[in-house]
Amino acid sequence: MHRVATIAAIVDQHAGDAAFLWHRRCREIDGPILDETDVGRIDQRLEANLEGLMAAGKAGWEAAQAHFADYPEPGELFVLGALSLRWGEAEAVALAIDAAVGLGEGGLSSLSGAIARVPRESLRPFLAEWLDTRETLLRRLGLAALWHHRVDPGARLGDLLSNPDPDVRRRAFRLAGGLKRRDLLPAVLAGLDGGTPKERMTAAFAACLLGEVRSAHPILDLIVLAEPGLAPAAIEMRILTTPLKTSKAWLQGCLQQRALRATATAAIGLLGDQSVMPWLIAKMREPELAFAAGLALRDLFDVDFNDTDLFTIDSPALGKDFEPLTASPLPVADRVAAWWDEGRGGRSHTLFHSMRRLRLDALRAALARPDAPLSDWRRTRRFPAWT
Repeated sequence: MHRVATIAAIVDQHAGDAAFLWHRRCREIDGPILDETDVGRIDQRLEANLEGLMAAGKAGWEAAQAHFADYPEPGELFVLGALSLRWGEAEAVALAIDAAVGLGEGGLSSLSGAIARVPRESLRPFLAEWLDTRETLLRRLGLAALWHHRVDPGARLGDLLSNPDPDVRRRAFRLAGGLKRRDLLPAVLAGLDGGTPKERMTAAFAACLLGEVRSAHPILDLIVLAEPGLAPAAIEMRILTTPLKTSKAWLQGCLQQRALRATATAAIGLLGDQSVMPWLIAKMREPELAFAAGLALRDLFDVDFNDTDLFTIDSPALGKDFEPLTASPLPVADRVAAWWDEGRGGRSHTLFHSMRRLRLDALRAALARPDAPLSDWRRTRRFPAWT
């Protein structure tokens, strides 16, 4: 870490902008609003700010530390982690890891994001230590590195699947499924009886990727019923791994349960059946289901709805009953109905695949081919210039 002549205000702005951009990227990276070009522009700006901090040397590091001291949040920690790992200085990396402890899961997520943006070669000096240590946080970071860079640790992965810490096991299950380590299927199936809902669901996901959907489905069904926070992802995998006719009947059963109506409505676009549009438009008129119906609409069509007037962020404009809603954007039912009636969604438009669509397509491809690992839809993107 060197000391060079810098302009303090510019270095400080690099640190603040990098933290903000990473936070925004986290909100959008798997979402239905932006596509790979949109997120690529965010990434390009983020990378420019990180490079500015790297070029500033010690002044850049001090600015990142000052921002974290004032705002000990995940975005600011991400900047510390990214800089320390790129410089490869053990003392700086240790400082970032210590800072993560106080942020809990958010801190781990921040460092995981930093690891994803660091070249594999820069991680080599740390990876073996992280995996071999008894410290749970470091083992989680080691697994994050393996996951982001799709590295198979060989026999060591089997040991990690039986680690005493449930979060270490969970991350190991994810890696085993993504890499299609079918030799580890017995350990993955044992994880279906894991001690936490997240562990059981991750094991179920891995079992599906390894071709054992019959064992995974009962676990996913229980999670849908008992874990509201995990239900959307569980429903998603359940639909992707169930024949169309059966999945329609299964989802209909979810719609009939009041606690699952919104979650099931949001997932109905995964079925790809556009004949559901009249029903979906009707749900857009119900405040408790409007946002979910909008999510389903985005799954049904390869359309950039950001270039239309079919959604709004002004919920009071939809009526008094919509005023309390904070989720946005919301579909405007009358406009969606006119758009649908005009051309049944078949008018010419530029093909648009959101980041959510890219993730779903990666899952579908991995599920369809027993030997195909789960591709990293977040890394195989363009980084186009912006205007």
